[in-house]
Amino acid sequence: MKQAIITGASKGLGKALAHQLAAKGYELLLVARSEKMLTALAEEITATNQVKAVSLALDLSDAQSSRTIFEWCQKNQFAASVLINNAGYACWGFFESMPIDQQEKMLQVNTGSLVNLTHAMLPVLKKHPAAYIMNIASTAAYQAVPTMALYAASKAFVKSFSRGLRYELRNTNVSVTCLSPGPMATNFIQQAGMEAMQETAKKFEMPAEVVAKKGLQAMFNKKSESIPGVVNYLTVKFSNILPDALLEKIAANLYLTKLK
Repeated sequence: MKQAIITGASKGLGKALAHQLAAKGYELLLVARSEKMLTALAEEITATNQVKAVSLALDLSDAQSSRTIFEWCQKNQFAASVLINNAGYACWGFFESMPIDQQEKMLQVNTGSLVNLTHAMLPVLKKHPAAYIMNIASTAAYQAVPTMALYAASKAFVKSFSRGLRYELRNTNVSVTCLSPGPMATNFIQQAGMEAMQETAKKFEMPAEVVAKKGLQAMFNKKSESIPGVVNYLTVKFSNILPDALLEKIAANLYLTKLK
């Protein structure tokens, strides 16, 4: 039986990925903080796809959460061949104005737990004829973003880590893909307290289901990176050409004018 782990699975992109993997016949371990939403999703997937979906409610800002996931897998003989590190969120505001513990929790979710879970699961993934890791970054990974300085830095970390790990594993059965979506029709903006950006984001949003489909196609085709959407792809390509100072000014003009 094919099995997969998805973190941040209760809504948005994680939920879309879960449904699409279940449709491909994967048993799922769904990990997120919201137990109620996660349980409902697991029951929905089990009922509609005739595959087993199990929920594990955890706060991934806890440094021990990755160990808990790994131990659950060992105990329940859940030998995943797919690991999708989707959990992540943003803090919006001036770095010095936001509580540092709040920002540290974000970093733990976006980078720390991702790294720890990947490290713990690699020996399991290597036992399969073919295995896959997909790490979710963002188009913000390709430039600095004032008022989201740590978020953008954390996603740049995910992109760099994914590429480095992919090269290390190039002669193994494990393929690593980095998915970098732009704005999506999810609750990301509300969770980050960025409601003032809602109207601007709507102009560029992609449905989570489309992003999930593009990401899974890239992962199973063993692509190194996927940037869904023409506008997002072109934005990233321009970021490789334009001076950093100009990119930062453009981003600041976009975000600072909305920040109160």
